[in-house]
Amino acid sequence: MDDLMTRVPLSVLDLATVREGHSSADALRGTVDVAKTADELGYSRFWVAEHHNMPAVASTTPPVLIGAVAAQTRRIKVGSGGVMLPNHMPFVVAEQFALLEALYPDRIDLGIGRAPGTDQATAAALRGVSPYLTVEQFPEHLQTVLGLLGDERAAGKTGRLMATPAPETFPEVWILGSSTYGAQISAALGLPFCYAYHFAIASDVDSALQLYRSGFQPSERFPEPHVMVSASVIAAETTEEAQYLAGPSRIMALSLRTGRLGPIISPAAAAERELSDLDRQMLNSLPGTQYAGTADEVVADLDALVERTGANELILAGTTYDPATRQDTLARIAKAWGL
Repeated sequence: MDDLMTRVPLSVLDLATVREGHSSADALRGTVDVAKTADELGYSRFWVAEHHNMPAVASTTPPVLIGAVAAQTRRIKVGSGGVMLPNHMPFVVAEQFALLEALYPDRIDLGIGRAPGTDQATAAALRGVSPYLTVEQFPEHLQTVLGLLGDERAAGKTGRLMATPAPETFPEVWILGSSTYGAQISAALGLPFCYAYHFAIASDVDSALQLYRSGFQPSERFPEPHVMVSASVIAAETTEEAQYLAGPSRIMALSLRTGRLGPIISPAAAAERELSDLDRQMLNSLPGTQYAGTADEVVADLDALVERTGANELILAGTTYDPATRQDTLARIAKAWGL
């Protein structure tokens, strides 16, 4: 891809990661700062995730954080990557995002997933004893949300309910997934699909996207399939520096798989961390950050990812100790990408 004009739009996915020695409030302020940088650099979207009961993640309530980010940015679209629908009543989700859309017209995305975003005990605390909040209800609940947000095909699912009186615009609804399930349901409903490649260690991206495209049923808003693929990136002046800055992401990936959760540690602490042979063996199989190098190296990897997947957009994740590292990464990639 020598012609910069042919490159797809880039967006940003953020978890409001909490670093060692700092508070959750610091993490949230850092997310707003990263969003402002992304807005200024020309990134297309800024999405925040939903995770619960994790010491390293402050992004627990996407609608609240989306409102804060949208208020501090100018043109970038702001959304969820994503709202985990089995944790919430559909009407509540629709009202929250209809309200956000009313405040920030044509700037709100509602990315929806069906994973819990947490452990089973926390999921049970979120959902209570209601038999209505289950993964099995996901297709029905999704169509209810769509109907409440202006999709006439699902209007019969909502009865007399309205998410807001006389809405003028509607948020853009995406399906998120790291398996063929999300691909198939988004294809059947004619919705855009975001594949979570950044945490899919044994990724099924090729078969998922093939199923999505082959099964896509055109909708009024999306007559053609539309794919966004995520990737985890860190860019720095040298490859060695980028690998050093990626150290905390590798330790976090190890912590998630061993149940030893804690805030994000510094690159220096990650480099000095003493590991058992088993931990080291596991760590070597966990990339943490998929693409860590100079901006040119990362962009070459992203170009290859677009070539492989045919993605219409990319969204960039990246676990770093310091929000300034994320801002520097975004600036380097924006320049090399030609934003």
